[in-house]
Amino acid sequence: EVAQLDRGLQAAALAVAAGATDALVAAALLHDVGHLLRLDGGSVGPHERTGPRYLERLFPRTVTVPIALHVRAKRYLCAVEPAYAGGLSAGSRRSLGTQGGPLGPDEVVAFEETAGWREAVALRRWDDAGKRHDLDVAGGGAHQSRPPAPVPPATLAPPPHRRHPRPSLGDLAICPHRAD
Repeated sequence: EVAQLDRGLQAAALAVAAGATDALVAAALLHDVGHLLRLDGGSVGPHERTGPRYLERLFPRTVTVPIALHVRAKRYLCAVEPAYAGGLSAGSRRSLGTQGGPLGPDEVVAFEETAGWREAVALRRWDDAGKRHDLDVAGGGAHQSRPPAPVPPATLAPPPHRRHPRPSLGDLAICPHRAD
């Protein structure tokens, strides 16, 4: 198995290579944060719910919706592309059963009517491709190749109960570790 951080970095690097928006690159990087919250003892429930719930305080829906839908996107791809399931990692194949298996025909239609479904499918494909031991993205330098997209002022306004504004997507840049 590839470590969670490496999986996120790999998925984000693949999103950058595909020319994804900054929001979708951020979603690729953070798509499994719900697993990390569980390890920290801070969440109860499926990672596709707990991760977006945690992140919605920090990022716009263009980041959190694909994360919330990425497990359903796996189920969707298993339903519409019969060979897809065979290419899943062992862990993804195991979890598919507990996540409900491939979507049924009515669920496929409903998923395709859900806002953000295409972005979730793209994220899912990067997630699947980003579970490799031979894909080196150490330090996250790929995420620094583009300037951050401007965040509309309305998304920066904190909710009344918060004192600090949301970070922009540019705040997500990961700095390479130095040996000095």
